[in-house]
Amino acid sequence: MEENNVVLLDFWPSSYGMRVKIALEEKRVSYECRQEDFQAKSSLLLEMNPVYKTIPVLVHNGKSICESLNIVEYIDEAWNHKPSLLPSDPYKRSIAKFWGDYIDKH
Repeated sequence: MEENNVVLLDFWPSSYGMRVKIALEEKRVSYECRQEDFQAKSSLLLEMNPVYKTIPVLVHNGKSICESLNIVEYIDEAWNHKPSLLPSDPYKRSIAKFWGDYIDKH
């Protein structure tokens, strides 16, 4: 998958945005990070995430991917020519996903 145009809509103190940035850096994907102002959300954010209107949002070649765990999974699959972010062993992968979900809920 070509990188072309990758934009991350984020807010710097967000741990969810940080999760996405780590995945992008691990995969060595070039991207532009645009900081959002929650007092005045950008028209791009409202267009790319019309349901929740929240960050992070990954915009890849004009298509939006929302919610951090979903974005990380997308990054791993879209740039699959680079080493995987998750273990190849199904059990170990399920454990990694469990802890990602646990962190979201606690």
